[in-house]
Amino acid sequence: EVQLVESGGGLVQLGGSLRLSCAASGFTFSGYAMSWVRQASGKGPEWISAINRFGNSTSYADSVKGRFTISRDNDRNTLFLRMNSLKHEDTAAYYCASDCRTTGDTVRCTYWGRGTQVTVSS
Repeated sequence: EVQLVESGGGLVQLGGSLRLSCAASGFTFSGYAMSWVRQASGKGPEWISAINRFGNSTSYADSVKGRFTISRDNDRNTLFLRMNSLKHEDTAAYYCASDCRTTGDTVRCTYWGRGTQVTVSS
């Protein structure tokens, strides 16, 4: 059974930091590129970051570049997202997912977690 379980979300102060984790099981984690995707209330999914299988190549959406850092620990089957300088527009449900592809306004991935809510307050 494939599972992706996010954790670490919560209420955080404007300008603060938060670290999200995603525990993977039921598949060969090290064989998949991984991504973080978020969805704000009333809006569609937004791909924000990806990391390759080896963890030596990363990419970011312009909205989070310079503030967020994606990483992974293949020995522990875990994906991470470090979020710094948080803004109100970062408020969203955050999902970890595997092998994501974005075309237009659509984000397609092989596996999805259930998500963890991040809320930025002033």
